[in-house]
Amino acid sequence: MVTPLRNQAAAEQGTDEQATLRYGTAWTDGAARASDARQALRAFLAHAPQNGRLPVPAPLAMDAELAVSELVTNAIRHAPGPCGMTLQLSGEELTITVWDTSPEKPAVRETDRHRIGGHGLHLVHAVSHRVVVASQAAGKRITAHLRLHRR
Repeated sequence: MVTPLRNQAAAEQGTDEQATLRYGTAWTDGAARASDARQALRAFLAHAPQNGRLPVPAPLAMDAELAVSELVTNAIRHAPGPCGMTLQLSGEELTITVWDTSPEKPAVRETDRHRIGGHGLHLVHAVSHRVVVASQAAGKRITAHLRLHRR
C-alpha cells in the first residue's frame, strides 16, 4: 500500500523555511519496491519548493536516491513482512528512515572489491552525515541523515 504524497506531506507550524516537511509510507509484505521509494523521494523533494523552501541541490538529491534505494532494497531482501519509509526535510538536513520487521541490526561488511553485493551500507554511510540504527518492538529502523549544506 502506498499513500499518495498529496495525502501525506505535512509541514509543522512555523515559517516555511523553518517548518519540517514530512512524508511517510508503508508497504505490505512483498509490495515494497526500491523504484517506488525513489519515486516517492523525488516527489517529496519536488514538493519542498511549493512550501517556500529552496530546492534541494541536485547532488544531494542523487545521494538521497542512492540511500533510499539501498535502505529499501535491504529491507526487502533481509526482512520478512511489511516495511516503510519516512522522509523529513528541515532547514538543516534531509532524514531518510526505513523500518522493517527484522530485529537483526545490519553490519557494514569489510570492503572487498571482488565481492558482488554487500556494499549498500558503505554507500549509505558515504553519502550521509550520520546513520543511526535503532531497535523497535517489532524490528528496527535505520535513519540516514544528509546535511543540506555541505561544509
